[in-house]
Amino acid sequence: MTAPQLEAIWAPRMRSVLRIMAALIFFAHGTAKILGFPTSDGMPDPFTMGWTAGVLELVGGALLALGLFTRSVAFVLPGQMAVAYFIAHAPHSFYPALNGGDAAILYCFVFLYLVFAGPGPWSVDALRNPRAHANV
Repeated sequence: MTAPQLEAIWAPRMRSVLRIMAALIFFAHGTAKILGFPTSDGMPDPFTMGWTAGVLELVGGALLALGLFTRSVAFVLPGQMAVAYFIAHAPHSFYPALNGGDAAILYCFVFLYLVFAGPGPWSVDALRNPRAHANV
């Protein structure tokens, strides 16, 4: 099998793997904030910025892991990550490695990629509309 053939077969599948893994780790942030699992410093008060972030992480992470409404969810989450970076991380230092914001930046760009690239073949979106995802 040639390199282009391998790429044609595996690139969409690996996009699904990237989506699933990023979503599951993102989801874990939501479970910690909203459900107190596996650990929590205390849950944020309802309808505060921290609570809203936790709900977006919980619901958005679950939907992305399933690959359901992927492009729509992935359109919202980069904005959340940009806000999180500039409010919670950037004031502490200019450098992401020092301010702890490197994950927020990475999530922002992974989710932005998914807006344009789509969920990959291993997704509920692909099951719901196979023709739209036939060569994606």
